[in-house]
Amino acid sequence: MAYKAEGKIHKIFDTEQKSATFQAREFVIEVADGQYPQMVKFQLVQDKCNLVDGINEGDAVAVDFDLRGREWNGKYFTNLQAWRVSRADGAAADGGADKAEFPTPAPAGGDFDDDIPF
Repeated sequence: MAYKAEGKIHKIFDTEQKSATFQAREFVIEVADGQYPQMVKFQLVQDKCNLVDGINEGDAVAVDFDLRGREWNGKYFTNLQAWRVSRADGAAADGGADKAEFPTPAPAGGDFDDDIPF
């Protein structure tokens, strides 16, 4: 299930190596919810841990995430697993390096006719 939340970065934690093959990183955003803002914690895992490297505390962000839940020894756990983090203005966290920019080609000749019937 994919969800989206927008807010302001409150805290970014360091990446933690949980095991030899698994790493995780958490961050918290402040979500405006009426009179009382909510602090919502998200988790990044594996190769997604670097998604918040280009973001600072106080930046407005949009977070795409999945709702995860599991049972362990009769206890139930819920996790918000982020898979995309971007600045609220639409720019990627790393300044847009993951978006390819293609130049607009110039007309090939001087006799370019842009009166195309379709």
